[in-house]
Amino acid sequence: MDEKNQEEWLDRQLREAAPYIEDDGFTARVLRKLPPTKRRDRSLRSIILIGLAALGSALAYVLSDGGRFVVIEMSRLATIPTLWLFALALGSGILVMTGGLIASLSKTADLQS
Repeated sequence: MDEKNQEEWLDRQLREAAPYIEDDGFTARVLRKLPPTKRRDRSLRSIILIGLAALGSALAYVLSDGGRFVVIEMSRLATIPTLWLFALALGSGILVMTGGLIASLSKTADLQS
C-alpha cells in the first residue's frame, strides 16, 4: 500500500508543479538545432489503400460469379433442419462469447500489471 501512496503523492506533485521550469533558453536552443520535420503526403497513401480495396472487392465479385454463391448458400441454409440451425446459432454464440471473455481477461491482466 505504501507504493500506491507514493504514486499518488508523485502524481499530485507533478500536477501541482509549475507548467514550465526555467532553463535559461536550453529547450529553445535544442529545438532550433533539431532538423525540420518531414511532411508526409498522406493523401497518396489513402488513395492507394482505397484503390486496392476497391480492386480487391471487384476481383472477388468477378471471381465469385457475380456474388451468386451468396444466393446459393442462402438457399442451402433455408433447407437445413431447424435443430441444426439452432445448434449452429448456439455454437456461434458460445464461440463469440468465449472470444469476448478471453479478450476481457487479457485486458484486465494488462490493466493490473
